[in-house]
Amino acid sequence: MSESLAIVVLTHNEADNLPRCLESVSGFSEIIVVDSDSDDGTQDIAKRTGARVYEHLFESFAQQRNWALQNCDLKTEWVLFLDADEVATPEFRRAIVDSIRNADNSIAGFYCCWKMMLDRRWLRRSDSFPKWQLRIVRRGRADFIDSGHGQKEGRVDGELGYVREPYLHYALSKGWEAWWAKHNQYSDEEAADRLSRFPSFGELFSKDPSRRNRALKPILSRIPGWPLLRFLHMYILKGGFLEGREGFAYCASMGWYEHLIRAKMRELQANQ
Repeated sequence: MSESLAIVVLTHNEADNLPRCLESVSGFSEIIVVDSDSDDGTQDIAKRTGARVYEHLFESFAQQRNWALQNCDLKTEWVLFLDADEVATPEFRRAIVDSIRNADNSIAGFYCCWKMMLDRRWLRRSDSFPKWQLRIVRRGRADFIDSGHGQKEGRVDGELGYVREPYLHYALSKGWEAWWAKHNQYSDEEAADRLSRFPSFGELFSKDPSRRNRALKPILSRIPGWPLLRFLHMYILKGGFLEGREGFAYCASMGWYEHLIRAKMRELQANQ
């Protein structure tokens, strides 16, 4: 079944992370790297491993993934999207192959979840595992739309299943300074997205956790003291305090991220 699945990895200056990611998916027949103007040797690393490399200027995660679906001369029926700081475990590999093998024609794609890793610690409680994203699509049956700084499912022709075995996500592999800089940028996109959306009753009570969580964000962002409440929810109610100093650092940083989003929402409202 590995012949039916292509792996697409999005990169920008990922020379440190990319070898680990590509090694974790070795053996699949088609591995593609879509790079956005790296200048640290990322493309050379990808080519040395035998991956096909394409270059496309990054607009958003959704647009980059849609571009890959439309322009990378894919031969397989199924496509798995990973980022360079993500790793497919042997268990995850087996789970996706089994899911594809057993998928009937009604299935257009699969949600996947991750283990948030800080150093060697899995932040299961701090990161509210599991969180779901559409990462496996049947070509021609699903695509992506922007959602804040990330993406979610757009057009879907059929049903979406779940791969419940997680992959690993090393979001802090480049250190805290890089994480803070990236999330300062993300907060601009989140603030604009949350101000622009008015969730419906159906979205708020959807059985789909991806739709439900997206609908809640604009509402929660407007609650007085939300950044502190976000920290307390993650650290106390969800049990982040059980994950040591790594749990505290991550929960506090997510509270800071929500503070940035709220501040930028106020700025946008004032300018409007």
